[in-house]
Amino acid sequence: MRKASVEVVFSAAGWLPYDPYMTFRQVRASLVLRLVLLLALVVGTTSAAFAAPVSAATVAGPVAAASSPGWLHTAGGKIVTASGAPYTIRGIAWFGMETSSCAPHGLDTITLAGGMQHIKQMGFTTVRLPFSNQCLAASGVTGVSADPSLAGLTPLQVMDHVVASAKSAGLDVILDQHRPDSGGQSELWYTSQYPESRWISDWRMLAKRYASDPAVIGVDLHNEPHGAATWGTGAATTDWRAAAERGGNAVLAENPNLLVLVEGIDHEADGSGTWWGGALGLVGNAPVRLSVANRVVYSPHDYPSTIYGQSWFSASN
Repeated sequence: MRKASVEVVFSAAGWLPYDPYMTFRQVRASLVLRLVLLLALVVGTTSAAFAAPVSAATVAGPVAAASSPGWLHTAGGKIVTASGAPYTIRGIAWFGMETSSCAPHGLDTITLAGGMQHIKQMGFTTVRLPFSNQCLAASGVTGVSADPSLAGLTPLQVMDHVVASAKSAGLDVILDQHRPDSGGQSELWYTSQYPESRWISDWRMLAKRYASDPAVIGVDLHNEPHGAATWGTGAATTDWRAAAERGGNAVLAENPNLLVLVEGIDHEADGSGTWWGGALGLVGNAPVRLSVANRVVYSPHDYPSTIYGQSWFSASN
């Protein structure tokens, strides 16, 4: 296999969703089904610096979450702290702000602070916070009756509370543009109602909003590009690699300290398919180049057969 000269930080992960009713045993059982597959792609140096929350093979019980590492960057194939120490992100996604409720799910049952403490007690270090561009402009949220502190707030104000609550619990946050509108997942990072210009302006706004808060360690530019999405083709409307450069540079113009997570597409150059956001075979020849060095983290999504099967799961070889 030919190796390219570019060095990357590479991760393969299907984000475990947070459920307020989860016990640690349930988390561990779920992780058995979601072991990270560290795929050998046509890239230079790869590593598991961005991993599934905890290794199901090695964890016997809850572990305390570490305090915030501060701003992170990449070095070769690793994510490292400002002092150069290797750092592994153990993340969980708290869904909801990308839906019509525009708030993390479960807050009709628990408080935001209670949820963050629950996440911390299960050993995670980082909360991935999905959102939609539609919610960023909404005037209110629903489903937060268990947390009076969120009553009457806008989604952006709720996001402020999420970041502050995560920080208080010793957790970090990765913001995730999950979809442009709240009605469903889009193939591309934009739609006719929410064009690329809106995607970029919203990312700039969020990067600037949290630029002074090192608890927000990164951005996931778009969740699971697929369908029409291409990589390195130069097509203005579908080339996700080029769009990731535009979006990533917009983010870094506001906060050059952020990690920029870039997912793959859903098919390789030979036409073979994989999961949405899972194909990064072209990165070696067409890497994402940003204006600030050591910021890109490739984050392909990877799932077991119980969630989405692939032909190779049953292949004889």
